[in-house]
Amino acid sequence: MGLLSIVTFPFGGWLRWPLRIVGGFILLSVGLVLLYRIVPPPVTITMLADKHGFTKDWMSLDEMDPDMARAAIAAEDSKFCSHHGFDATAIEKAIVHNVQGGRIRGGSTISQQTAKNVFLWQNGGYIRKGLEAWFTVLIEALWGKRRIMEVYLNVAETGLGTYGANAGAQRYFHHDASHLSRTEAARIAAVLPLPKKRDAIDPSGFTRRYGNLITRRIPVVRDQGLDRCLR
Repeated sequence: MGLLSIVTFPFGGWLRWPLRIVGGFILLSVGLVLLYRIVPPPVTITMLADKHGFTKDWMSLDEMDPDMARAAIAAEDSKFCSHHGFDATAIEKAIVHNVQGGRIRGGSTISQQTAKNVFLWQNGGYIRKGLEAWFTVLIEALWGKRRIMEVYLNVAETGLGTYGANAGAQRYFHHDASHLSRTEAARIAAVLPLPKKRDAIDPSGFTRRYGNLITRRIPVVRDQGLDRCLR
């Protein structure tokens, strides 16, 4: 018994601090997710790191034109209402595409992008991806789809130093996001993947074509009930 105590005590002491750190992280992350279920995230790491500064203007999903959420679903995540945070098919296709070379394609869902935008940073890496998966599971379990979409449409970068669909609408179209035409909603959604390189005002080339495609998809999202979890 004495020998067992000598052997196990150092190991138990060495293990205690990592367990405390992990336990503290879990409690902190769950607490933040629960807080942001009710309170709008005041600022994100991405906003603070933006050399252009940041402009944002929170608008609830109830106030926002429903075509904005439909445009986001059409552009970013057609299975948003049916998956539980991850789209295995999209991830598999992205991996195959990236292995073959060419422009890097992501397979992230709106839930994953929301987790990254609110709680983490933009650069890649396995650590961030692992944390992104953890926060995605948490927001899917504790927020639900409406809150995820609401936060996403308020923290996603929509232009240089511009965050959220409402701030984007005011920047590009000089009115808020409570009344958007399909074209306006589609153009904001078309900017989302590369907000520092694309502009919703008189877009040209790929951005114009992509925006036109999203415009045509918006009624499809509505008619096929792809936004049913938001109604």
